[in-house]
Amino acid sequence: MDIGLKGKSVIVLASSKGLGRACAELYVKEGAQVLLSSRNEVELENTVAEIEEATGVRPPYITCDISKPDDIKRLIETATALHGGIDVLINNAGGPPAGGFNAFEDADWQGAFELNLLSFIRAIRAVLPSMRERGAGRIVNIASSSIKEPVEGLILSNTFRTAIVGLSKSLAKELGGENILINTVGPGRIATDRVEALDHIRAAKLGLEYEEAKDQLTAAIPLGRYGTPDEFARTIVFLGSYANTYVTGQSMVVDGGATKAY
Repeated sequence: MDIGLKGKSVIVLASSKGLGRACAELYVKEGAQVLLSSRNEVELENTVAEIEEATGVRPPYITCDISKPDDIKRLIETATALHGGIDVLINNAGGPPAGGFNAFEDADWQGAFELNLLSFIRAIRAVLPSMRERGAGRIVNIASSSIKEPVEGLILSNTFRTAIVGLSKSLAKELGGENILINTVGPGRIATDRVEALDHIRAAKLGLEYEEAKDQLTAAIPLGRYGTPDEFARTIVFLGSYANTYVTGQSMVVDGGATKAY
């Protein structure tokens, strides 16, 4: 099945590891022109080398701290110079610190807002002129399963990830007439470094060994296992492709059936 990505210009934020990296590699495999980005240049260099080994294509990359507006501006300018514009934006950011309400002060809330919401807003604003010039665009926001059901001990994530849903739903109405589609996807328990770190925190809080705590979480997943980044990436790449012609304004989770909410 041709999903209409050959030659398309794609930006994947925070793509040196984890979910962002898996999405970037799959876009490369589909023939897209992908620009990777991350704050960590060493990780980016390693990731690009591994993608080249797997695909035969060496995608370009740029260091970018998505909490800084000048970095986002430079990212968009680089993609435009390399590929003539932007067709697809995959918004992604590392998760904010774990903790409950009493654990955080104003600076923590401000930092999570800038990293997990304002960065997405800035990136969308920056790519829209190019998408409008091209007459189409696809935007996918990577959030969390908390867009459907709050996750205990992740109040910062619960707050700002759900705000992304409101943003996406609003923009789907504003942008639909311009053939710019936007959706939000939340990962459940996908096997990434972030999820492993959260599992260790949970285990320590419950006084359990890590494997015992992980077994409890796995038992709550109908498919009986954690997902892989590649499995998650398939959903992102379809929604952020030109095979997707009618799905917009939606929020969904990729979680093996674990989330109980509709």
